[in-house]
Amino acid sequence: MNPEPVKAPSLVKLNAELASVLGFRAQELGSEEAVEWLSGNRVPAGAEPIAAVYAGHQFGGWSPRLGDGRAILLGEVVGKDGVRRDIQLKGSGQTPYSRSGDGRAAIGPVLREYLISEAMHALGVPTTRALAAVTTGQPVIRDTVMPGAILTRVAESHIRVGTFQYFASQQDYDAIRALADFSIARHDPEAADAENPYLTFFAGVVERQANLIVQWLSIGFIHGVMNTDNMTISGETIDYGPCAFMDHYNPEQVYSSIDHYGRYAFSNQPTIAQWNLVQLAQCLLPIIDQDRDHAVELAQAVVDEFPTLFQAALASRMTRKLGIAAPEPEDAQLVQELLDVMAKERADFTLTFRFLTDTATGDADHESPVGGSSTFREWMTRWQARIDQQDTDPAAVMSMVNPIYIPRNHRVEEALDAATRDANYEPFERLLNVITNPFEHQNDCEDFVTPPEPDEIVPATFCGT
Repeated sequence: MNPEPVKAPSLVKLNAELASVLGFRAQELGSEEAVEWLSGNRVPAGAEPIAAVYAGHQFGGWSPRLGDGRAILLGEVVGKDGVRRDIQLKGSGQTPYSRSGDGRAAIGPVLREYLISEAMHALGVPTTRALAAVTTGQPVIRDTVMPGAILTRVAESHIRVGTFQYFASQQDYDAIRALADFSIARHDPEAADAENPYLTFFAGVVERQANLIVQWLSIGFIHGVMNTDNMTISGETIDYGPCAFMDHYNPEQVYSSIDHYGRYAFSNQPTIAQWNLVQLAQCLLPIIDQDRDHAVELAQAVVDEFPTLFQAALASRMTRKLGIAAPEPEDAQLVQELLDVMAKERADFTLTFRFLTDTATGDADHESPVGGSSTFREWMTRWQARIDQQDTDPAAVMSMVNPIYIPRNHRVEEALDAATRDANYEPFERLLNVITNPFEHQNDCEDFVTPPEPDEIVPATFCGT
């Protein structure tokens, strides 16, 4: 099916760097003709657009038929790097899965996804990416009337846990096998030669998700809607709705306005990821082994590896944030003690780790984000003694994993408000430039470093659908 044409498309932002990776020339994508296909008004030559079906558990409740309610997959391209990627329009009109929705997107949510996904990429986190944002010249009605927009999204694939769930709920085992074979060819080609290809494929998904959640936690990121239809088998972060980065550290932090019971709180994300993987395992059981009991035994063993994989990856990542190049088992306690005092003192997550980085380089000429806590001073003494034991320069390790700049919620909202109310994209552009270079000091950007003032705090974030 084709996207629905829009009235007056206009290019807001083009990702020239990503365009180059994909093999496009930026000037070509900025042309009037290209804006026509970035808006859905014209289908590129050779494209066969589709809207994908999937199911999913949404906040734990089963929804048997979801699907791309406002997105159209245009096709695939193989980039200069040899990687095959999907190109999708998001906000391109109604599909068979719109469920009475208009299939459109407002400029605010489009720019939010552009900002956060590109920030995540710059932070080294696997993610879908934004190729372009265009306005449509048509209003979108949500709580108020807003300017309509379309995001061009790029991903190594859009296959979700929920994609498998849809066909499993239909007991369409041929489709499950075909989908698994396609996924193996796309993401796990080495699994094709394994003794049990589908079990090996599943193990690959488990490992990718364990690593992904660790990376989220290490930068204070909260996805906000970890439904099974929002988890990819590629291990990419997808669907940036009410997502947010924490300011002060709180393991129970929730920003999403629709997460009323904290199901997807910051500290719950590993548990939810494993729960989602169990749902994928149930879909794969018929093709893992004809003997269901044996299939359950095999799949359960893989699921049971998730905590081990997660904890190993978490220990490695968090000790690197402390400048420890070769972690020892007792370092886990050092990490936890820091997090405990950060939570007690309501210390800013990003600034605390950057303060430690500056301390390691001898550049910490500013006040500790943890304040004058005696517990923190004692912890600092033990930490400094620990990093003094190693030959590796701790700052060299820390400066690559402890960002200076993140998309702080109040700055994101500031940029989105300016774009929505006044079609002013300057705050968006400035924020984007800063957060896509997160590890290096930038001149005249202190306002992007500091936490919000009390009247700037964003207590809740919204999905935008």
